[in-house]
Amino acid sequence: FQTRLRRACNVNNNSNTEGKPQKKAKLKEPLRRTKTKENRQKRGDVHSPSTVYVQVVGAGTRDSPASLYVFSEFNRYLFNCGEGTQRLMQEHKLKAARLDNIFLTRLSWENVGGLSGMILTLKDTGVPECVLSGPPQLKSHTDETMTVTQVPIFGMYLTLTTWRPHAHHGGSMYLTLTTRGSMYLTLTTRGRLKTDTSLTCISCCGVPCKYNKYLLCVIFVFRGTAAIGPLIKALKEGRNVEFEGREICPEQVCTPTDPGPVFLVLECPSEEFIPEVCSNPQLHVSGADDPAALVVHMCPESVLRSGQYQHWMESFPSSTEHLILNENSCTVHNVRSHKLQTQLHMIHSEVFPRLHRVKEPQATLHVPNIRAECLLKYQLRPVMGWHRDAIPVCDDEQFMREASEVPLFVEEVEKSRKLLAGPYPEVVFLGTGSALPMKTRNVSGTLLNISPTQSLLLDCGEGTFGQLCRHYGDQVDEALCKITSVFISHMHADHHTGLLKLLYQRQRALSSLGQDFAPVFLMGPTHIMSWLNQYHEACEDLLKHVSFIPNRSLSADADGTKPRTQSLIQALLKKNSLSQFETCLVRHCKNSFACSLSHSSGWKLSFSGDTMPCDDLVNIGRDSTLLIHEATLEDALEEEAVEKRHSTTSQAIGVGMKMNAEFIILNHFSQRYAKVPLFSSDFSDRVGVSFDHMRVRFRDLKQLPFLTPALKTLFAEDLSEMEEERERRELRNPKASAPPKRDNLQPQGGAKRESETVPTDAKRLKTR
Repeated sequence: FQTRLRRACNVNNNSNTEGKPQKKAKLKEPLRRTKTKENRQKRGDVHSPSTVYVQVVGAGTRDSPASLYVFSEFNRYLFNCGEGTQRLMQEHKLKAARLDNIFLTRLSWENVGGLSGMILTLKDTGVPECVLSGPPQLKSHTDETMTVTQVPIFGMYLTLTTWRPHAHHGGSMYLTLTTRGSMYLTLTTRGRLKTDTSLTCISCCGVPCKYNKYLLCVIFVFRGTAAIGPLIKALKEGRNVEFEGREICPEQVCTPTDPGPVFLVLECPSEEFIPEVCSNPQLHVSGADDPAALVVHMCPESVLRSGQYQHWMESFPSSTEHLILNENSCTVHNVRSHKLQTQLHMIHSEVFPRLHRVKEPQATLHVPNIRAECLLKYQLRPVMGWHRDAIPVCDDEQFMREASEVPLFVEEVEKSRKLLAGPYPEVVFLGTGSALPMKTRNVSGTLLNISPTQSLLLDCGEGTFGQLCRHYGDQVDEALCKITSVFISHMHADHHTGLLKLLYQRQRALSSLGQDFAPVFLMGPTHIMSWLNQYHEACEDLLKHVSFIPNRSLSADADGTKPRTQSLIQALLKKNSLSQFETCLVRHCKNSFACSLSHSSGWKLSFSGDTMPCDDLVNIGRDSTLLIHEATLEDALEEEAVEKRHSTTSQAIGVGMKMNAEFIILNHFSQRYAKVPLFSSDFSDRVGVSFDHMRVRFRDLKQLPFLTPALKTLFAEDLSEMEEERERRELRNPKASAPPKRDNLQPQGGAKRESETVPTDAKRLKTR
């Protein structure tokens, strides 16, 4: 399919201004690269680029799907955009704002899972247009950097008669953006029920010829000659000329012509595609005049072990390089996250466990091949060859040495070395950032391990499965099989777009471990089913993975709940050994929910989702053992928090104190607090902060505040910079330096919705 994202499209992903007059959107200035491109087109510059290379973004491992970045000084391209791609590009300074085209090799969640966040980012940065191309609507693309021809490849169980090419609109698929308080990836089809994922494509990419240029010596040869034009014309046409008794040949004054390299990007997801790949006449390479310089294989090891596929690879000339992206690649993508976790591990090894790296056996091939690594680069122009200088290095010893050199850090660690080990429940923070993924914090996702066999996931932002892979390593399948329930608080993209990959990988894990498949209990806003239904109808089977329970049916004032939903609620409580699971509407976007769950053994956990301070949350979370509450912004930014309908640090702590929570863990930090938030004066021995991959047991909670001095010492430089920024902000705006302190939890500037009022004596859900 193909779509163009234009600046004129009115996409408003933040619906937290509901009930307020809409501000007129400020038109952004065109990006500098956009101006440069327009000026080049006006001048008629059609020169081929001097520098072109292909670079690995995601190596195709389980935590980072396969994706490629193609660079030239004129254009940037991305092949596939799975979950976590945007985070990798942000960490490694591959600017998404410079993308001109995104090519998809196959319509599957592995390749499109990161598109929602990427499109929002492109719009926010002012990108006027980005072309998205892929099956089933295949179309060639040509610009000054390269020509891309997409060759359709079908699995054995798909006949050609079931596919509709680009010329027939009956099989076309379109990507559209709609907003109802959130971001939807809406896929619609015309004339058929579903787009078959057994269609993939090979992108044949050719870089244009770089024609010969005249050397500077030609200026001196003809200097002072009035009729220089005919002489230059003759040389351009390849003819020799005579000048002052000398014969001048074109090769004496011209650089040699660069014919332009060709490379292929191929996804062969299973053995069913091998016959079509090997027999396709457009990919026949024997005796080709312009053999591919590079072939990128996005294939599992089962395909690479096939004799037929290996024979096809061997049919390429010996000069052709083969780059392999699959789950057997061994590389570290998120180095900054590994560095932070390694240093936190020094503070306490139980609360901050090391991240895992998976190594798997690889197929033996008889052709020159390279296994993908993050940021591995193949230069196509000016000189072809591999470049490994950009590959990130993950040296744990170096990370620990850097932390040890921080003044007083080792001493503070020794003071807080021991914590009590305890049984379940256990909370694993998979994503503690807000809005966009950061280098050290992914977007929302919290895993609650209720028992050794049962787990519940609270929100599932993009990249949640990748975080599970890094946290559990080889045991990720066991962790997936334990997840029986998922709670989605609201429909903002950073809270739910990781759900599909989690569901597909869970099914794979159950099959791999020989366990019976059972759907997860999915609790969420009713709109989430519209999103799931659209993907199910347009792309891949999905609905069998979930048993849906609307969040509203779990609230204390729910009326008219259907018998099937009541049955699912009772099954949910029984499966997780819960005596109660209750939700309430909170003060964020429309249909935003918080939840509170009580275990039969007596403990209680409350989860705020995204919200301003809310009395209804206080009511359902009364006397919680643990409150996980968002603290997006620091106290000095209370006005901004009200505008965006989020909470400040002290507001979150205030909610916990009012509900009499035994302990409060702050979560969902703004991007400006990448490593650690600012500590306010309201911090006490009942408050802790969350980090990605932090693992806490309830018996450890009261010991967490003793880690604060070590954290402040480790991040002293970052805290100092944030304090200086706050002081500069206060000087610019003195009125904001002392925000009013309010006893009422409902902040000014936003009207409370009537549906948020929950009677304290309302009947609550309980097991029979």
